[in-house]
Amino acid sequence: MFLMLLATSCMFLCFIDTEKAKRYVFVAIALLSCACGIARMQFATVWGDHELSAELGKSVTIEGIVVQEPDERDTATFLSVRTVDAGILAKLPAHAKVAYGDHIQVSGTLELPDPFDTGNGRQFNYPQYLASQGIEYQLNRARLVSISGNSGEPLQAFAIDVKELFLRGLGTVMPDPEAALAGGITVGDKRSVGPELMNDFQRDSLVHMVVLSGYNITVVLNAVARLLIYFPRYLQFSGSIGVVTFFVFMAGGASSALRAGLMALIATIARATHRVYLGERVLAFASVCMVAWNPWTLCFDPSFQLSALATLGLIFFTPIVSGVFATVPSSFGMREILSSTCATQLMVLPLLLYQNGTFSLVALPANLLALLPVPWAMFFSLIAGVGGITLGPSAVALSFPAYALLWYVISVAHVLASLPFAALSIPAFSLWWMFGAYAVLLGVYILYQKGRTAGA
Repeated sequence: MFLMLLATSCMFLCFIDTEKAKRYVFVAIALLSCACGIARMQFATVWGDHELSAELGKSVTIEGIVVQEPDERDTATFLSVRTVDAGILAKLPAHAKVAYGDHIQVSGTLELPDPFDTGNGRQFNYPQYLASQGIEYQLNRARLVSISGNSGEPLQAFAIDVKELFLRGLGTVMPDPEAALAGGITVGDKRSVGPELMNDFQRDSLVHMVVLSGYNITVVLNAVARLLIYFPRYLQFSGSIGVVTFFVFMAGGASSALRAGLMALIATIARATHRVYLGERVLAFASVCMVAWNPWTLCFDPSFQLSALATLGLIFFTPIVSGVFATVPSSFGMREILSSTCATQLMVLPLLLYQNGTFSLVALPANLLALLPVPWAMFFSLIAGVGGITLGPSAVALSFPAYALLWYVISVAHVLASLPFAALSIPAFSLWWMFGAYAVLLGVYILYQKGRTAGA
């Protein structure tokens, strides 16, 4: 209310000092935006349930609906369960037979989530991260009591079923870890990649490959556009929209996939209507919509933060970096991959160092070597998965091209990650140092833009 009062005062000053009216309007809009953000966060605050809070530390039985695809790990299955007034993360034994949308009864010890150490003096705010997913409680050592029907959204349930069928097809014709990586780059499944391969990808800064991000969706959209090039325009448009929407549902609405999906949808609309597509404006629009829908996303969802910053770096710093690599050959997209990798790594580096302290020294060669075959690996993985579904083990021969490309990517990741100097561990530092780093990056971009304007 106080900020809104200040905004109103600034608007009145516009009539008193007309020469500075634009400045007052700008300040008023900024104050009003802050006031709206505070009000939205107040409505989004998770208060918990008084009855459940009174049972903390006790064994309880909960009735609810599984609102996300079960997260199956090697040692446990995690369920996001929604009751009437609260969200609960239930930890069940591995291979629990539960599906999205199931009405379940589950019993276990009710607890509040706790932060945990991530090493080098850092702590991950796990309670706030779960709150961004609408979860306030944990049910540890849980046991499934009963399942009584299913009321999941039909489209999401269908997308999850297709995803699981495709993953089973891949598992039929390919061994792990190649099959796991194929599932990661095609449908964004990272549950079965395994801790060792995931650690290699983290040391090489290749984790974005196994997350359904803008790169994966762009590859798929380009493939769909080529397949539908001879069809009427409305079929091309509706096909692209349908593929993007399906992929977002298949990812369970993950923030990185949702951000990429929104931008891809706007790009598709712009292409169909012959409008100009400005990446920075579309990123701002998508980000504002997501944060307005769920304010917790902005500060407590690392996936959204890294995805948005990587896209921002791709838009703002790729032109700057590409000038440095002007002598690199453009064949096979090497210059483009090198420039975009440097731009995105530059933008996400301060946040990554603040969050986990891992500074990859092999990120550039790893991305340059590993990303080149990814579009073909996705294409042949699709053929292998469909062959495994339709022909079973007899389709092993169809999987050989995908297997060879995936083996190459895994080998690159493993060899580079095993180098003794592959990554440095940075001690924990203040949040203000991170803000300072981004202020420096902003200054570099402003100077670059002024130089371009003066040169023009």
